Amino acid sequence: MNPDDSLLQRFGKAFPRGTVLFREGEPGGEMFVIHRGHVRITMRAGAQEQILSTLGPGEFLGEMAILTGKPRSATATCVEDSMLLVIEARTFEAMLRGNAEIAARMIRKLAERLEQANDTIENLLVADPIARVAHFLAGLATREPRGIRLSVPTAELPGRLSLDKTVVDGAVDHLVRARVVIPLEGGLAVPDVARLRQFLDFLRMKAQFGEGP
Repeated sequence: MNPDDSLLQRFGKAFPRGTVLFREGEPGGEMFVIHRGHVRITMRAGAQEQILSTLGPGEFLGEMAILTGKPRSATATCVEDSMLLVIEARTFEAMLRGNAEIAARMIRKLAERLEQANDTIENLLVADPIARVAHFLAGLATREPRGIRLSVPTAELPGRLSLDKTVVDGAVDHLVRARVVIPLEGGLAVPDVARLRQFLDFLRMKAQFGEGP
């Protein structure tokens, strides 16, 4: 969704950094389209807060509570000063009925999110921390449209992977020494996804068969 000026004038609203747009478990009567800024999506997992994603311009959020009529499944927080389109349930439903292009984009985006959710579940089942980090980075690199630099900052990895920061740092260092990941300022790059997946297969075989006598 790329909102034009008329939509921005009608539905646009500024939100300062740190604003909680909605909380997990609350009822939802509106959705949001990001025009400027970034919004972090989190979910409680026991005593910990799991970072699900960080959305940027053109992305939308909050639509599931409208479509299903159920409470919010996650918490959304502005990580910087942002400009969002705030669209109420009735307006959103009218847009879906009256604009086939918007409906098609919504379906594609929901399919992508389902795929990402499956990847997240699969990732959390990986016991070895190095393999878990490698699996996450390989999946992210496969979906990245902007080249080898990954969009997730290094600081977000512990929350995204449900691992302690020291464990993640050690795993990333291992991958860097294996030359399948390159450290950048505040982030990471994967120069060759196929090579990273090969390394991941090696880690899985090592975990399954051990290091030998």
